Amino acid sequence: MAHDTTPASERSINDVVGITGTTSRTLRHYNDIGLLSPSRVGANGYRYYDADALARLQRILLLRELGLGLAAIAEILAGHGDDLKALSDHVRLLQSEKRRIDRLIASVTSTILKIEAGEPLMAEEMFDGFDHTAHKGEVEQRWGTGSYAASDTWWKAMSAADRAAFVAAQKQLAADWTAAAQRGDDPEGSEAQGLARRQFDGLVGIPGTPSEGKAGPPREYYLGLADMYVADPRFARNYGGQAGAEFVRAAMVAFAAKHWG
Repeated sequence: MAHDTTPASERSINDVVGITGTTSRTLRHYNDIGLLSPSRVGANGYRYYDADALARLQRILLLRELGLGLAAIAEILAGHGDDLKALSDHVRLLQSEKRRIDRLIASVTSTILKIEAGEPLMAEEMFDGFDHTAHKGEVEQRWGTGSYAASDTWWKAMSAADRAAFVAAQKQLAADWTAAAQRGDDPEGSEAQGLARRQFDGLVGIPGTPSEGKAGPPREYYLGLADMYVADPRFARNYGGQAGAEFVRAAMVAFAAKHWG
């Protein structure tokens, strides 16, 4: 029987998973798309990563943490993208998000203190930080000023009941995704593909979303969202965490392969 002698500078895929908190599925996906290849594959089929591969993975995870999609990360690592500008832009987005979260914490803390003291609550204070326009800059950066303006007009024109119904539908879809991931469903199975279809259909008709007419959003946009759900921890939380977001992406990728061929 063949045995591998692992150099001290190398780590097995299981070691990398344990050290970084990522998953073997993600590492294999990175290899499939040419983003990160193992330094070698042993006779036993195990993948091993040397110091250079680990340094590249560290940079990938950093860029993902800053919200970059996999396509943008690939460009930066290939030297075709302006990594300084990309990093600076995403630092600004993270700072904006931190300010919004700080406002939410202050708002909820104020509500708790006033309830405990028996003081009257002010609506303006209670809902500070919940403004949907908080992500205006990020939306405009990702998809253009026209996309934000169109979606903002659409949202403001909706009745309170319609807004509540839309939010409830999105929350239900996220809950169904989370449940499917926790059950260990096959991303290519009928249940997961039904959810991917709902994800696709939910984008049809929303102003500001890139569209191919009645056919819905283009393939690149749909897959870009799939990558963003994994890359941005704010989205991953909607699906029960990183593993849930990766399940969503895998199902969406499978759906795209069937839908667009």
